[in-house]
Parts: sequence; structure tokens; C-alpha cells
Amino acid sequence: MEERKRRRSRSEVICDILSEALGGVNKTRLMYRCNLNFARFNRYLNELVESGLIECAEGNPDGLVLYKTTVKGRELLQVLRKADDLLSI
Repeated sequence: MEERKRRRSRSEVICDILSEALGGVNKTRLMYRCNLNFARFNRYLNELVESGLIECAEGNPDGLVLYKTTVKGRELLQVLRKADDLLSI
């Protein structure tokens, strides 16, 4: 019998996106690494960019637009990981 995965919480999805974007990544790769559909991914990404947690870096030699976690995003990521550690006692 196939085992079903539980749905990730909002904070887990945000943590995944911030983690995957630490080094800078293009939008498509970020979406696939976070295992989100296009509509859901765009909602989260737009919210994170508007909140200053992820920045959009244009003008790369390859012509790709990269998304990278900001300092504020890294701070939130640390807080989310710490909270997860404390809650998984």
C-alpha cells in the first residue's frame, strides 16, 4: 500500500524556499527543488520578495534572473529552524 505524505505547513514551505535560494537560483529550478506547482510557488515567491526575504538579481552574464535569500530572509530561516528544533522534542 502506498504511503501518503502529509502536506507541508506554510512555515515549512517558506523554510524550503529560503533554504533553496541561499546561493541564488533561477525561478524554475527553485520551483522544482521546492516541489510546488506554478500557481502556489508564485504566490509564495511574490510574498517573500515583497517582504524583503528574497531578492531578485538581474543582469547576470547568462541573462538569467536569480532569486537569492536576503539577510532578513536568512534571519527568518534561522528562527524557523530553531522553532522546528524546539517543537520536535
